[in-house]
Amino acid sequence: MSNPTILIVDDEPGVRDLLSDALGMSGYVTLTAPDGIEALNILHRQSVDLLLIDINMPKMDGFEMLEKHRRDGHDTAAILLSARGDRSDITTGLKLGADDYVTKPFGLEELVLRIAAVLRRTMPSQSTNAVLQCGPITLDQNRHLVKFEEDPVELTQTEFRLLEELMMRSGFVVSKEALLRAVWDIDFESNTSVVDTYISYLRKKLHRDDFEGIHTVRGAGFQLLAK
Repeated sequence: MSNPTILIVDDEPGVRDLLSDALGMSGYVTLTAPDGIEALNILHRQSVDLLLIDINMPKMDGFEMLEKHRRDGHDTAAILLSARGDRSDITTGLKLGADDYVTKPFGLEELVLRIAAVLRRTMPSQSTNAVLQCGPITLDQNRHLVKFEEDPVELTQTEFRLLEELMMRSGFVVSKEALLRAVWDIDFESNTSVVDTYISYLRKKLHRDDFEGIHTVRGAGFQLLAK
């Protein structure tokens, strides 16, 4: 089964292209629309797994688009994007059925993490048969299997989650703080070395046959590359 499909709805072409490229590199299939009207036309033709909707758009804003989509009986997962951080906007969005609300400017890394979290909550496991690939490494999210080429690799639950987070953002630098939040649920400032320790465990199991894909980017975090 194909990877999750995300419809990006934003009136700025540069934002649509940036998000489409970033999400594509994270393993998602993306569609784009410049406004709410075009987005609803797309949704009448096909279903998607998540909506990424800018609030401030011409013709039909994000609130109206989401309201119409919900009124038509659809419960597609949705994340709202807005340059406004007003609490009333957040409340309005959540009341309309949004699953999350992200204020601009946002980091791509944070957004990808939030998308993954929403999809884990909203997609039935049998429908998310996502197989991630990066170089010689294959990770099957549903079957909880990792292979190097054709050889199975035994990972602990924590090692699997850490590798999964790196593979979902392969090519991007993922900060230590983001990994602590995603894998260990630590969302406060911490001097723990647990990330470095588990990165070393992964390297021992996956760095072989001239492959050294897990890179440390000094002062920034870690990056998984195909070679």
